[in-house]
Amino acid sequence: MKGLENHSAVQQGARSRAPRLRRLIWIFGLLMPLLGAGRHWLGVRVPAPRLSQGQVAGQFLRAVLRADYVRAYGHLAPEVRRAVDLAHFKASAQPLWKRGQRRSHEIELYKLGVRLGDGGASRLFYSFSFAADSSLKTPSVLLEVTFRDTASRAVLGFGIQPNAAKSPVRATKPAVKKR
Repeated sequence: MKGLENHSAVQQGARSRAPRLRRLIWIFGLLMPLLGAGRHWLGVRVPAPRLSQGQVAGQFLRAVLRADYVRAYGHLAPEVRRAVDLAHFKASAQPLWKRGQRRSHEIELYKLGVRLGDGGASRLFYSFSFAADSSLKTPSVLLEVTFRDTASRAVLGFGIQPNAAKSPVRATKPAVKKR
C-alpha cells in the first residue's frame, strides 16, 4: 500500500505544479513578442513601420549624397523608373552629389509645401538645406524632392533650387518737412 500512496502523492504534487507551469508559460508567451526576442521562435512577423514622406525624401537625398544611386533609384516612382534607367539617373544626380562634396552630407528639412501647376495639377514638395547653411538667414541652395500627392511614398522628381528668397526690402517713408 505504501507504494500506491507514494505514487498518488507524486501525482498530486505534479497536479499542484501544473497550474504554476501553465501560468509561467502563458506569461512567457505574452512577454516574448513584446520584448521582440520571441519573434523568431514564435514565427511572429512584425511589419516595418511605414515611413513618412519627409523620411522617404530625406533617405532619398542622403543616398544620392553618399553616391548610393541604387538605393536612391529604388525610392523613385515606378513610372519614373520605367522612363529613366539607372545610368541616366546617375547622370542627373551628379550635380546634387557634387554639391554635397563641396559642403557636407548632413541635410535638414527646410520647408514643405504644395506647388500648383498648369491645369490645377499640384505637387507636394520637401525642401532640404545643408546643415552647414543653418547659421545663414536663408540657405544658398535647396535640395528639393517632389511627390505625386500626400499618400505617395515614391519620389516623383528631385532637383537643386537656388534659394532666391531674400529679406524683404523695407519701403522708406518720405521725409516729412516741418514748417
